[in-house]
Amino acid sequence: MEIFKSNKVYNFMGKRLPFLGFSSLLVIASIVLLLTKGVNFGIDFVGGTIVQVKYEQKAPINEIRDTLKSTQYHNASITEFGSEEEVVIRITGSSSNIANDIGDEMHVLLKSTGDFEVRRVDIVGPKVGGELREKGLMALGLSMLVILAYVSFRFEWRFAVASILALAHDVTIALGAIALFNVEVNLDILAAILTILGYSLNDTIIVFDRIREGVQTSKESILEKVVNESVSRTLSRTTLTSLTTFFVVITLFLFGGEIIHGFAFTMLVGVIVGTYSSIFIAASFLVQLKFSISDFRNKEAEKLKRQKEKDKIRAMYEQGTV
Repeated sequence: MEIFKSNKVYNFMGKRLPFLGFSSLLVIASIVLLLTKGVNFGIDFVGGTIVQVKYEQKAPINEIRDTLKSTQYHNASITEFGSEEEVVIRITGSSSNIANDIGDEMHVLLKSTGDFEVRRVDIVGPKVGGELREKGLMALGLSMLVILAYVSFRFEWRFAVASILALAHDVTIALGAIALFNVEVNLDILAAILTILGYSLNDTIIVFDRIREGVQTSKESILEKVVNESVSRTLSRTTLTSLTTFFVVITLFLFGGEIIHGFAFTMLVGVIVGTYSSIFIAASFLVQLKFSISDFRNKEAEKLKRQKEKDKIRAMYEQGTV
């Protein structure tokens, strides 16, 4: 199935500077948001307590909030969980001042809100939360390094740098959106960020594969024209893949419930930004890094020559002439 004509070449690189300028504004705005507003770390990363409560009737969320405002749990976050009868009460911060019988405390404090049962109490200490945050950042950094090494091995260092810049672009904008909409950052959000890395890298690798193929087979000697041809040929595939993923993620976002709302939102931003960067940004970075078609072709020709010499020597050895 083709959305765009395969024989039509779009002039993406002719408009790369406006796209790079627009992306720069988004990245700068995201960094400013992260530095000024910061992200809302959840219990997984700062420690705290989760209490899951199930009512016999529709949970009176506003009444629960009003009741807890006058207690030590005034900063608690109350959200619906799966159904109208169930809620989750999230209490961030140190749990050292919370007794082991917090379930009994909730029974007493919320007695006036109706008949309910406490179904789950999870406590994460601040030390454990700090370790999870540290290991999460380490996982993100190691992912970047491994991707850099992989792309350098498979392609050429300019491709690797361009792909890392594109991935940093995607992750920064996604984090900016998380900060802007005050999404609670927990292990689910970290999983979404790592998924965005893989998704965006996959699209970028496919585009770079086609660019490398174009450099080897095309008669063009101008990089911008080769990139335009290569990106245009992958445009239908990129669009179809992104639309398929987008429809799944938007369904999760709209109907998945509160428990995966943050994950679905992060993925939604990531799919949109990742598709945009694969088409307009990754290859633009490659052009800005002054990738040389002639040098690449010379290196490939030299590799082919050495391979032919090895094959010739091997054939002579097998025939007993060496």
